[in-house]
Amino acid sequence: MNLSAYIPDSMHIINKIENALIENPPLVSHKGSIFKYGHSEELDRMNDAIKDARQFIASLQAKERERTGIPNLKVGYNKVFGYYIEISKSHVGKAPDDYIRKQTLVNGERYITNEMKIREELIANAEEKIFKVEEQLYGELLEFLNQYIGEIKNCADLLAEIDVVSSLAESAVQYNYCRPEIYEDERLDIVAGRHPVIEAVLPSGAFVANDVKLSCDGDMIQILTGPNMSGKSTYLRQIGLIVILAQIGSFVPATSAVIGLVDRVFTRVGALDNLARGQSTFLVEMVETANILHNGTKKSLILLDEVGRGTSTFDGLSIAWAVVEHINAKIKARTIFATHYHELTGMSEIYDHVHNFQVAVKKWEDKVIFLHQIIQGGCDDSYGIEVAKLAGVPRSVISRGNHILRLLESGKFNSSELGKGLYKEKIQPSLFDQKESEIEKQIKEIDLDNLTPLDALNLLKEFKEELE
Repeated sequence: MNLSAYIPDSMHIINKIENALIENPPLVSHKGSIFKYGHSEELDRMNDAIKDARQFIASLQAKERERTGIPNLKVGYNKVFGYYIEISKSHVGKAPDDYIRKQTLVNGERYITNEMKIREELIANAEEKIFKVEEQLYGELLEFLNQYIGEIKNCADLLAEIDVVSSLAESAVQYNYCRPEIYEDERLDIVAGRHPVIEAVLPSGAFVANDVKLSCDGDMIQILTGPNMSGKSTYLRQIGLIVILAQIGSFVPATSAVIGLVDRVFTRVGALDNLARGQSTFLVEMVETANILHNGTKKSLILLDEVGRGTSTFDGLSIAWAVVEHINAKIKARTIFATHYHELTGMSEIYDHVHNFQVAVKKWEDKVIFLHQIIQGGCDDSYGIEVAKLAGVPRSVISRGNHILRLLESGKFNSSELGKGLYKEKIQPSLFDQKESEIEKQIKEIDLDNLTPLDALNLLKEFKEELE
């Protein structure tokens, strides 16, 4: 479709505006600076009169210095007294007879002449008249344009559409987008999908692309697990954006995309509250979730991120599980559910249309490397303490956190004695039933027979720094 062919011929409007108005008027607006010279004889005549008067004033200082022989004679202007000729006290006796005293100063006198009065009045009156004439001319121009308001609006709408389409086309070429295939069923098959905004911000080739395959007859619901900062939210958002871009007629950031039409894209991502209305973060989250569960259909795309995290662990897990069950049984929509509740991965063993995916990570020594790659299977660790370490949380907190985590994972304490038990372990750490630390492993691996005194001191220093 050639949109430019539908743009009406508006040259008569363009010519009218171009012939009337100055294209780039001064930043500081002055009377007489809106319309072009030649547009109005009356306006031109008044502007010429002002111009002549100002030229007379501008040249007056040099003329009067020559006529009077006063070298420091000055012609000036202020809003209270208007134009004036100023002479210092040492030269007051040289003032000509046609000078009329206007103001006495400490260091001199100010004068005016009849010629200056005439020019001053001409400028003041002409400026006021020019303002009124310009108002009238501007009103006439608006009346002319008002006759073609429908044509102008139609032209603006078409230009806006051309701007959008050309921008999408430019992005498609620049970032290597593909042409999506659109169908009326409920499939969603994206190969090497990318986030259009994040990809543009990162260095070329740095963004990690990911696939997604959903259908109401197969993998309808994805349970997506993985650490914080691993890319779960980016993955959710890029899928939503790709679907929206495809349905507005754009190419999409992917190697290939087969997309069944959606009636709405429902999202529950991010943490926010509405304190003015007395709504906590969790309440806002539940309101948004309720809207999805009430209004989602089989044709919808549902993207959920961390539903249930704003309350206790058991409450949140229970809500999250029930939400997935409701979508699976009632709505039957293509859904991706990102979560840290690893227990939800067990749903894949119960429901045929629920499948597990995770964001791949690699653990090297005591560090976590985020691969940002979505792979099949469930993740059993959120690596929260490692992420806290990356964020710069003090080492003492990280060390204590690891110790508490080992105690909790051991199942040593029930909920009623948890606080006291952890405090007791802090005062007097048990020598038994603890997982071997990294330092203990290193000590066991030391070859004492070949260890020099200097190596021993260096090791001792390393251990001390790590413990601190």
